[in-house]
Amino acid sequence: MLTPFGAGADLCFESILAKQCAVANVKRFNTAEFTSRIAATIRDLRYHGETSLVMQMFERLFASSCPGIPADAALLLATTKGEIDLLEKSLLGKGGDPGESRLDRLLARVTALTGAKGPAAVMSAACTSSSAAVGRAAAMISAGKSECVLVVACDCVTEFIYSGFSSLMALDTAPARPFDATRKGLSLGEAVAFSLLMSEERAEREGRNILCEISGWGMGDDANHMTGPSRASEGLISAIQRALSSASVSPAEIDFISAHGTGTNYNDEMEMRAFRALFSDTTPPVYSVKGAIGHTMGAAGLIETIIAMKSLQAATVPPTVNLQCPDDDAKGWVSSEPVPLKRAKRALVANSGFSGVNTALILNLPTVKA
Repeated sequence: MLTPFGAGADLCFESILAKQCAVANVKRFNTAEFTSRIAATIRDLRYHGETSLVMQMFERLFASSCPGIPADAALLLATTKGEIDLLEKSLLGKGGDPGESRLDRLLARVTALTGAKGPAAVMSAACTSSSAAVGRAAAMISAGKSECVLVVACDCVTEFIYSGFSSLMALDTAPARPFDATRKGLSLGEAVAFSLLMSEERAEREGRNILCEISGWGMGDDANHMTGPSRASEGLISAIQRALSSASVSPAEIDFISAHGTGTNYNDEMEMRAFRALFSDTTPPVYSVKGAIGHTMGAAGLIETIIAMKSLQAATVPPTVNLQCPDDDAKGWVSSEPVPLKRAKRALVANSGFSGVNTALILNLPTVKA
């Protein structure tokens, strides 16, 4: 992954454990007319240059890592707005073809960059895009439709995206405080990431180092409002129940929860209502990474899945950065400090998005075979 902390999952995980925050003043465009001035952005990207922000990010990511992507891998590209800065550039009279901002053209560019020659598709499901793509990839493999799927995810901070969230009055003037009693909104962030999913048989045949297993997935939609979640949390509850069922596990077998945790009043309240409905007997630790790296939109689910994997490996739940005073619903569930785990076998990753869409993934550490 490439996040505002830099390249690599280890760097991002360690920065969050150290309670660092990458949210700072935006210098990419003028924020004077907006409700906030801050976001978590990646350094040294050229805005409205020859190539888009996300392609600059992808090129930097793949230059710094050697994933060994098989040529026959299927590819799922998860994003909300992709190369929207190309459209901005054209509308502002700075040149370029506005059609270049189409997601199918981004898919072609990413396919060429990765070398994956299997079937390819875009998944754009608001801020659940990349967690939905991981679930879709796992389902494709489970159904025997593919042995190997590369999931790539991206979104960037542009003036268009920033103005949209500003108009919704969704941005906090201070770095986001997920699950805090004083929270006032989210902080935007940007990132790109990839994950290679394989059937167990193929991974073993190729001698791959299996880092984690996706054992369950689920998706639901409350259809409540274009941007506001249902007060009854039924969409997220349904997604989690589907994930638990597909993994054949009970709520008591979940060791911690990676929450969507945007820092908006409605989202955090809705999530805690769902967690309390399903996990009240066990109260697993809950955290959000968005106080540290901002809300990376369509990339959030994959970033958070990878961080949850690192948390399982380290047997440590990351702190919720910027948390000072948990609200009443979150007390006893979230912490501003890292939480060591006595058992670290299985995690739940939850994400939510506009239109009421919700996803849930269940991750396992690999089974050690005799």
